[in-house]
Amino acid sequence: MKLLVLLSRVPYPLEKGDKLRAYHLMVRLARQHEIVLCCLSDGPTDPEHIAHLRQFCSHIEVIRIPKWRILLKLGTAIFSRLPFQVAYFHHASAQRVIDRIIREHKADHVLCQLVRTTEYVRAHPTLPKTLDYMDTLSKGMERRTRNAPVHLRPLLQAETRRLIRYENLMFDLFDNTVIISAQDREYLYHPLRDQVSVIPNGVDTEHFSPQVQEAKYDLVFTGNMNYPPNIDSVLFLVREVLPIVRRERPGTTLLISGVDPSTEVKDLARRDPGVVVSGWVKDIRSSYASARIFIAPMQIGTGLQNKLLEAMAMRMPCITSALANNAVRAKPGESILIGHTPTEYAEHILRLLGDTSERERLAEAGYKLVRDRFNWDRSAEDLEKLLLRTAG
Repeated sequence: MKLLVLLSRVPYPLEKGDKLRAYHLMVRLARQHEIVLCCLSDGPTDPEHIAHLRQFCSHIEVIRIPKWRILLKLGTAIFSRLPFQVAYFHHASAQRVIDRIIREHKADHVLCQLVRTTEYVRAHPTLPKTLDYMDTLSKGMERRTRNAPVHLRPLLQAETRRLIRYENLMFDLFDNTVIISAQDREYLYHPLRDQVSVIPNGVDTEHFSPQVQEAKYDLVFTGNMNYPPNIDSVLFLVREVLPIVRRERPGTTLLISGVDPSTEVKDLARRDPGVVVSGWVKDIRSSYASARIFIAPMQIGTGLQNKLLEAMAMRMPCITSALANNAVRAKPGESILIGHTPTEYAEHILRLLGDTSERERLAEAGYKLVRDRFNWDRSAEDLEKLLLRTAG
């Protein structure tokens, strides 16, 4: 099968969740099938990254969209029915390139990741196609609206409504639909949402494996630090949780590690000497290994938190929210600890910092859960079956 993959970003390096999912699924599908990759970019692309992707893609097309054109499109999107984040990625010049690729390469199937890319295949109704919703973007936007400044809420509410309508429309236009978790499937508003196949992320347990390294920090949080749910989490952690912890352990430290830290995140380190913001690191495993506990108090957002899977695979004790654990489905108290309030998070942190054997017990249980339940090979096999069922 020749598979055309449409992505809203170049899927390498692996510093963001959508890239991670696309990359690992493509690598495995490429073992038996030909991959034609087409992705969008609003900036320059490192030739080394493209060279890496060429190891398993027969053809790669990166469509560069200038920032000024994106801003212009967003301005005109006010008068359309498209969600703003779909309009952000959809441009006539890119459409012409993708139409040409479809004509020239004659793919048997097209895989679109996120509804951000689906507008490009609406003019090709006979082309067999699969949509990977990945996350329910409308639910994520709805949650962001609750915590947004008052002046932004009308815009975010309008975007939520547009996304709901668009997600439902795309459901009806695609042969197959998949999503990252059962939780996200339930957030879809389509009456036939049970027909969406759940294909979870995996974790590369050969890459993310236990490391023996002296812990420099007490706590670590990782992720794309320009992503609103991650920003919200670390602000909550530093402002609400750490002050309670430090009443008993004044020197408790936190490492915030990940690409593109926002100004708000950088300010946390400027104001608190016990908080370190690393920014991008070449090997994120070094950040995990440098701390005693991984914590992800996610309050908003959707999808499956890859950071939790990676931390567990490295045999780290993990503390998170019920929201984040809904997709992981770890048993609270057995392989993960769940916080609901700042006080509960603080109590979990203090107990683990004060009890080495409990840290080790929790870490071992999480490690076994991830190895048993989250497997990229299995996810790729399930996706392959869907694609072959409707391939041209």
